[in-house]
Amino acid sequence: MRELKEILKEKSFRFNKNLGQNFLTDTNLLRAIVSDSGLEEGETVVEIGTGAGTLTRALAEKAGKVVSFEVDENLKPVLEETLSGLDNVEVIFGDVLKMSDEEIAAITGGEFRVVANIPYYITTGLIMRFVESGLPVKSITVMIQKEVAERLVAKENTGDYGAITMSVRMRGDAVITRKVSRTMFYPAPNVDSAVVRIDIDPHKFENEDKELCLKLVKAAFGMRRKTFNNNLSASFSISKETAASVISEAGFAPMIRGEAFSVEDIVKISRVLKKHLNN
Repeated sequence: MRELKEILKEKSFRFNKNLGQNFLTDTNLLRAIVSDSGLEEGETVVEIGTGAGTLTRALAEKAGKVVSFEVDENLKPVLEETLSGLDNVEVIFGDVLKMSDEEIAAITGGEFRVVANIPYYITTGLIMRFVESGLPVKSITVMIQKEVAERLVAKENTGDYGAITMSVRMRGDAVITRKVSRTMFYPAPNVDSAVVRIDIDPHKFENEDKELCLKLVKAAFGMRRKTFNNNLSASFSISKETAASVISEAGFAPMIRGEAFSVEDIVKISRVLKKHLNN
């Protein structure tokens, strides 16, 4: 394939700053991302943000099927060249975040992996869209801003630990597979990046009330300067005395703050809280 810069220039493509377009061009890095994703021969991949098609092409070398979503139709002439000759790639121009589980399932037809070099402004929304969905997602591998990646793998009682950390751990486990310099992109973004893989476990906490747990997660980090007792009381419209009883029965100190909890702690609290709410 010709140099990407040459193709973009020939097709008179103009970067849209509002879409956060930064394309990967290094072949070795692209293949490394595919390897990091755990993709096996013949599997289906959903790619978010086709971009110039460089990662799409690398995925197509191994995947049985690549379904790639792109919102910028101005990339059509570019993709006609960069993806030429690939019969296992389907590019859909549209916003996957606006699609229902049923619409996505109809396209993928079964289990799939998500792999994407995504615009940083949709990072949290996109990750949670697939983490919290009922879709048969095996893993989510994304190139994201390094600071966000560090939040996904943060430990309790640290500044990076937050609601997204815990929400992801309700469904799976995240690991940073590699850090990527801004110089690996064209054009170069203003920040460094990292590749994160989230392995989804459909059976993790499957017998728990996940909706209640996620509400507890939001309560834990709603107002970080307040104690969990206050946040719990406000989030569930219960008295501070009842909130204190729930925390105590679950085995925690009354003045504990949300950032001290592990996912397992939240599950433990949810069981006690459910009893109080049902009384």
